[in-house]
Formats: sequence, structure tokens, C-alpha cells
Amino acid sequence: MPKLSLDIVTIERAVYSADDVDMVTAPGIEGEMGILPRHAPILTALKEGELRIKRGDQEEPFAIGGGYIEVRPDRVIVLADSAEHVDEIDLERAEAARERAEKMLREGAPPEGVSRAALESALRRSRVRLKIARRRRRRRPPGGAMPGISTEEQ
Repeated sequence: MPKLSLDIVTIERAVYSADDVDMVTAPGIEGEMGILPRHAPILTALKEGELRIKRGDQEEPFAIGGGYIEVRPDRVIVLADSAEHVDEIDLERAEAARERAEKMLREGAPPEGVSRAALESALRRSRVRLKIARRRRRRRPPGGAMPGISTEEQ
């Protein structure tokens, strides 16, 4: 069965790279899009949301903060504004970011040099990060351990 090559990159780093991906689900600006091998070529913008990678019976979620996706029949390249694997998300930090953005929006006057749109985008990103991380932690097997990951890493 054909596979996809996938690269997820941000301006800071290469986040993910694999040559054996079965499917990519991404938050397109016009809705969620599923990408299988032999997909028609496309270049489109992404919004803040969850990007999921399916490899065999495993699914890996990433929180992305918008960007672009280029799809070719055998390759997908995600150029994300920000991207984190679910296991990299710090719940406390994400919650603090959400609270800060909500407070600044409530107060009505963003700090100098920060637009309302930037605050709203930060709020959406923090909510996505929290949603993905909380869902992953609920799915952990009894005892709280994740297969293949030490408890210190969790």
C-alpha cells in the first residue's frame, strides 16, 4: 500500500519527519482535510487546530498554530507558524497562556505593539493545545503510563 512522506516544520525547527505515513488530517481554513497517498496536489492555508498523523494503527496528534500545507501525491509538507507534538505540551503553561490572553481581551486594551487579532490568535492556539493535551491524558492506560515513554517524560 502506498505511503506518504511527511515533514512538519516551523521557523525554529523541524518538528516531525517520516516516510511511512498512511494519512494526515489537517485543519484547513475551510475545514478539516484528510490526505491519503495519491492525493491531488494542493497548496492551502491552515488555521489553528489539531493535525493528526496516522501510521498503521497509531495516531499522533500535533497542535499547530496555523500556517500552510503543500500536498503532492506522495509527499506532504506542513509549514506551521507553531507546532507541538501532544507529548511536548505543558498543560500549566498552556493554561497560563489562555488565562493571560483572556484577561487582556477582557480588559479591552492590548499591550503596546500587540494587536487584538494577535491576542485572539494566541487564545485560539492555547485552547487547541489544552484540548489536545487533556484528551491525550484521559486516554492513558490504567496506571498512567504511556507505552514506550518513561513516567519522567510524561
